[in-house]
Amino acid sequence: MKKRLITLLAACCLLAALSVSACALEYTFDSPSTGDFGTPTSAGDIIRERENPNTDKSKNSALIPPGFGTPTSYLPNSGEFLTPNLAADGPLNSPSLMVSAGGANTSGGAVVLPGPVGSVSSTPPSFSASTSLDSAGGGSSGGSYTEVTSDSYYSNGSLGTLKIPAIDLTVKIYQGTGSDTLKKGAGHFTNTSIWNGNVSLAAHNRGANSYFGEIHTLENGDRITLTTKEGTRTYAVTSVAKISETDNSMLESTSENCITLFTCVRDQREYRWCVRAVEN
Repeated sequence: MKKRLITLLAACCLLAALSVSACALEYTFDSPSTGDFGTPTSAGDIIRERENPNTDKSKNSALIPPGFGTPTSYLPNSGEFLTPNLAADGPLNSPSLMVSAGGANTSGGAVVLPGPVGSVSSTPPSFSASTSLDSAGGGSSGGSYTEVTSDSYYSNGSLGTLKIPAIDLTVKIYQGTGSDTLKKGAGHFTNTSIWNGNVSLAAHNRGANSYFGEIHTLENGDRITLTTKEGTRTYAVTSVAKISETDNSMLESTSENCITLFTCVRDQREYRWCVRAVEN
């Protein structure tokens, strides 16, 4: 009986303790005064210019900064090229004209070296109306000339085949230098000869149809073979040059039999690679 009474009293005490409401402490915070924070320093919206995706960011374009306190020390992109022979805008990559494939300078200007290889746009520039190459030069004046006629075409629509063993190239030749033509193979400049004199061709240097992507690596004496309905002729490379896109002088008719190849310069849209080869 005594144990039951003790147990009942303990239960009552526990129930009384649980019935007391819980109380939480209350806190208040004063906000800081207005002068405790600095004012924004931005003068306006941040303007970000769209960066050219073809900008060369490799060591080829690295600059040695000008001296501290010099007049150009605060100017962006100032200084001297770390490797001027590799820089796209360096003194050895000027658009001066002819340099023989063997390395001899035949123009008296600066030696022309291949430009840097950077990122590549998805759509290669074409030889079209912007450069007026297809309508420039050529013709029968001032040299030998063989006109393209209906008899010049093969059954597959091509004018012939170009082979360059040094770069393992074999490609069909089609009339014109428009985008649709250059998707199929090398394009023939319509106002130039197809056999005697100066035969001028163009092709892309990148993408799935980069038939002329390595012509700038050709060397003096490398063979180029042209086969048309007129026959087969072999030429030897005599010069490789980087020329302006507006320079049409290499499309002119010649008295000697030669072949001239054009393609774009990667990441330098204002220039073209030009390879000239003369009949052996």
